[in-house]
Amino acid sequence: MVKAESQSNRPKWFGTAVKRTEDRALITGRGHYVDDIRLAGTLHAAFVRSTHAHAKVRGIDASAARALRGVHLILTHADLPESAQKPMTLLVPNPAITQLFTPQILVKDEACYVGEPIAMVVADSRNIAEHAANLVEVDYEPLPAASDCLAAIAPSAPRVHLGTPSNIAARIPFNHGDNDAAFAKAAHVFKESLHTHRGGPFFMECRGLVAVYDPVIDAFTVYISCQGAHRMKRTLLDALDLNDNQLRVISPDVGGGFGPKGALYPEYPCVAVAAKTLGRPVKWIEDRRENFLATHQERDEYWDVEIAVDEDAKILGLRGRMVHDEGAYLPWGLTVPWVAATTVPGPYVIPSYKLDVLVAFTNKISTTPVRGAGRPAGVLVMERLMDRVARELKLDPAEVRRRNFIRPEQMPYKVGIVFRDGRPVTYDSGDYPKCQAIALGAADYESFAARQRDARARGRYLGIGLSNAVEATGLGPYEGVTVRISTTGKIALFTGATPHGQSHKTILAQIAADQLGADYEDIAVVTGDTSTIAFGMGTFAARTAVNAGSSAHIAAIEVAKKLKLLAADMMQAKPDDLE
Repeated sequence: MVKAESQSNRPKWFGTAVKRTEDRALITGRGHYVDDIRLAGTLHAAFVRSTHAHAKVRGIDASAARALRGVHLILTHADLPESAQKPMTLLVPNPAITQLFTPQILVKDEACYVGEPIAMVVADSRNIAEHAANLVEVDYEPLPAASDCLAAIAPSAPRVHLGTPSNIAARIPFNHGDNDAAFAKAAHVFKESLHTHRGGPFFMECRGLVAVYDPVIDAFTVYISCQGAHRMKRTLLDALDLNDNQLRVISPDVGGGFGPKGALYPEYPCVAVAAKTLGRPVKWIEDRRENFLATHQERDEYWDVEIAVDEDAKILGLRGRMVHDEGAYLPWGLTVPWVAATTVPGPYVIPSYKLDVLVAFTNKISTTPVRGAGRPAGVLVMERLMDRVARELKLDPAEVRRRNFIRPEQMPYKVGIVFRDGRPVTYDSGDYPKCQAIALGAADYESFAARQRDARARGRYLGIGLSNAVEATGLGPYEGVTVRISTTGKIALFTGATPHGQSHKTILAQIAADQLGADYEDIAVVTGDTSTIAFGMGTFAARTAVNAGSSAHIAAIEVAKKLKLLAADMMQAKPDDLE
């Protein structure tokens, strides 16, 4: 619906608080999540998972499971088509990787973590499939396992993968400035040892997918709970050896992602293989136990770091070592440890920086990007060091930070290290002293000591903490948006972004509406469907507003220009005379 008002009087949608277009369906129970997709003839999958952290698989006896009524198919590694027997694709290659292991769709002969898929059962119902999976007998030869990354890097540690020279997947040196000289002239040197333990992405909706194969066109349609439909398509094409036209990926409503739903897992191509083999839709929905066992986790790092400061608490240098637990495989390459290491400097001037990163394999589920992708650990390390300096030199923690901030006049500021995309870390702008001052004012920091004493006198304990961080967000390289006006006059916007609660449909409609002179509610936004737009990256790292939003803005401007040309021709007017 085109507004009749002139441009100067027309409401500006972007930046205005409006009702989310996504909400009505969600709050009235009409959302469509993967488990809501119920296609005729759908069968259900369950997985036989390793009960050992490390073991040889000497044999699999599925005879009892096959005899169970309602069981349609049991797949092991040997049953997979040849194209699906190779290791899965590495999502983010990196030349620093010295040993590469990515998962196989089903274990061939060596299970490397508890929960690793060994076989899949497809049956009439999930209940039957789980019952049959419990009847599958796996002949294991248990092997020594490495469960702690610090212990795993020792030369004598049990090998995570048999026949390897060590458990070290990569060594990444970060080195900027003359670190030895900085520490030699320092008035004070303080050391911290920190362990950031593992965590899990316990979203409300676990992982899951429905795979459908159409023999007429020799193509799959896969409905999947994910954070990037196009990335999922790209990796599934590789895993199944398909051409572009043979796969459509649709991401419906997603009940939480947090990072791990951006990765390809062994279960996904396995379900697709079963759908083609049986000629019927196959559904797998992860239960909570599987979520704990087999969904990628985060962190698990040991940091030993030192900071060198002068007599005025100004930083001269920082050095140390970080050992990162990668788990059994490298599905995301070195993303998490690399991002953690490059986040450490934060908003502070650090003339010299030397950090040796060791990425270790262990017999556990992989660690991949989860809620910050390494950034929280890097911030923790730097801020703990700043607190240590303040405590040792008996200075106010806020003052120590203020003395070391990068100043606005130093922007753009080159940190001196390289980010995981191979580009130098450069801060384009920012006023960090002002940011901290605003935060301190909001917290009434100056009166805190008095408030703390008063509370202590009344038996209450109050504390206050300070932390500053610089986060690399809006990651590229791109996000696609196409804006079309149909033959009916309706406006549609298609994007490769894949939302899971971030109001993408509302914000992108607002951006386009401002250029098209339309009401934002009259723009249909289609996300997470690879058939509607050729390219997309997905939703992660706080990137969609800047990437997809910019694309929506540019696309809408181009469509508006074409509209004016058409209208001008029809009305025999000049395009510049039209609003």
